[in-house]
Amino acid sequence: MREVNPMDTNRAVSWQFYIDAPMPMVTIFKTLDITNLMRVKAAGYKLNMLLCFCIMQAARLVKEFFMLPVGKKMMEYDKIGVNVIVANEKGGINSCDIPMADKLEEFNQLYVQLTERVRRTCTDHEITDHMMIGTSSLVKYDIDGAVNMYSGIFNNPFLIWGKYREETGGVKLPISFQFHHVQMDGMEACAFLENVQKCIRTLEIKESKE
Repeated sequence: MREVNPMDTNRAVSWQFYIDAPMPMVTIFKTLDITNLMRVKAAGYKLNMLLCFCIMQAARLVKEFFMLPVGKKMMEYDKIGVNVIVANEKGGINSCDIPMADKLEEFNQLYVQLTERVRRTCTDHEITDHMMIGTSSLVKYDIDGAVNMYSGIFNNPFLIWGKYREETGGVKLPISFQFHHVQMDGMEACAFLENVQKCIRTLEIKESKE
């Protein structure tokens, strides 16, 4: 992680337009077809983990995910990760950062180990040298999407989804994707969401976890 001059990056114009905007976040809604992911889930994986893995694989293809405005600085990262919210054993919630992994099984092991540790210890797990993609899953509720608050402290991209829907022809999941306009424009955000859908449709496993 290092500070870079935003005027020397491809985000120079957006930096000038939006770094001082009172509400610089943009939210895009998309409905994903997760039919194939449900097949992979049947092999013993958690659906939330599979979604996070696809998000990570999609984000790595969009270079804008490796830069983030932090306060009035533009930071460039070598690594990215995903953040999940964990229900702890005391009835509260904690935050858990998980680093990117190339292979599904490797990411699954990290996901299970770290979220279980956070659940038991009731303590956040934070990775400070990665550009973290936030996620929140409201899986008990049938929602069309959500616009998250902008605190002015965290500029990280954020995805929210609720309960999936079984429909004729497949299983659908509405999601919302919020991002800072300095970090990326709508074109890059839409490309990312298309990459997520592609990863979901093409994800395969070599053997069952049973």
